[in-house]
Amino acid sequence: MVLTGGNVNDCTMFITVVTGIRMPPARRGRPWTRPRRILADKGYSSRAIRSYLRGRGIAATIPERRDQQAHRARRGPVGGRPPAFDKAVYRRRNVVEHCFGRLKQHRAIATRYDKTALSYHGMIDLATLLIWL
Repeated sequence: MVLTGGNVNDCTMFITVVTGIRMPPARRGRPWTRPRRILADKGYSSRAIRSYLRGRGIAATIPERRDQQAHRARRGPVGGRPPAFDKAVYRRRNVVEHCFGRLKQHRAIATRYDKTALSYHGMIDLATLLIWL
């Protein structure tokens, strides 16, 4: 988990979060550091993020923002084709949104009363334990 200030845009920390992914292996061996697919909302629809994911061989399911669609349409045939987007796969993103909703039911997390990142991280840990139990 990467904690930043409230005024930091999420897409600026995207590469830091993706490089920090460690998934336990199915059997034995090293943990996986490259997910097969990333589901993200329109806030992460940028050329830099898409090219980074393409360079690492990670499939991206990110809807395109309307201004990007309009810009591509204005350019005509030079604008290129729209990025691939699978609505059926994108529907699975609701699990993450429901998790955020459950976490934000705790007032201390929703308003971030804690001053330090360490105490806020501890509060998130406590809330996830309460949800899990």
